[in-house]
Amino acid sequence: MENVIEVKGLAKVFGNQKAIESVDFFVKKGEIFGFLGPSGSGKTTTIKILTGQITPTSGKAKIFGESVSQLKKSEFRHRFGVLTDNSGLYGRLSIYDNLKLYCDLYEVPYSKIDEVLEAVNLKKEKTKRVSTLSKGMAQRVTLARALIHEPELLFLDEPTSALDPTNSLHIHEGLRALKAKGTTIFLTTHDMQEAELLCDRIAFLNKGSIQLLDTPDRLKKQYSDSTITVELVTEEKVVLPVGTEGADRLFDYMKTNQVVTIHSNEPTLGEIFVQVTGRKLA
Repeated sequence: MENVIEVKGLAKVFGNQKAIESVDFFVKKGEIFGFLGPSGSGKTTTIKILTGQITPTSGKAKIFGESVSQLKKSEFRHRFGVLTDNSGLYGRLSIYDNLKLYCDLYEVPYSKIDEVLEAVNLKKEKTKRVSTLSKGMAQRVTLARALIHEPELLFLDEPTSALDPTNSLHIHEGLRALKAKGTTIFLTTHDMQEAELLCDRIAFLNKGSIQLLDTPDRLKKQYSDSTITVELVTEEKVVLPVGTEGADRLFDYMKTNQVVTIHSNEPTLGEIFVQVTGRKLA
């Protein structure tokens, strides 16, 4: 599978402060790649390098097989979209008129506006002035703007951080639909549950360096304590080892119809992050 992003030995220093160092990873075409870490870990710096907003101090980063230094060319700008904290929206204009400007910029028909507003659950509010919107609604407008030209690669920096659960779910469904169409998504988030639901692979970033990188399932299995918990009809919960001994005891419980539920004792991604880094995401 083609790699849309390739990063090798990436580092960025601001004055005497190292933002990221020795960062290596790749992102496959059509996958959702989670880039996770607490505030100040280097996530936004990495996105700014990958989108050509700042230059790295050292190392290499390629998008679509080309150096990120080439991203200012118009042929590359049309191939990716970005959602960051800096919205760049015009407060005096309506949602619809804001998106019309980006349709003109990317030479996209205005008919696309209703489609992207439907994807972010804002179609009924399209005549509202941006200055009157809540933070969560404004964030959904910036996401609609990032989607307007159907980019091959989408950078999303905390896309659901200001959203309620209903709208977060709506955005998740939209991102899965984009993935199904072949869009590659680079996602940063503090929400480990969101990462587990959406991401094909995730990288744990801590103090500017990647600590772990794998699929959510493999990471959880790697840090599992190899036990299961069996809840019995007596409401007792019994922890059994995975293996012959545990299987024999479970079979005995099942033969006598004592089993209510069985749960594997895999850690959450948040628990793994704390175990590896000693830090919480928040």
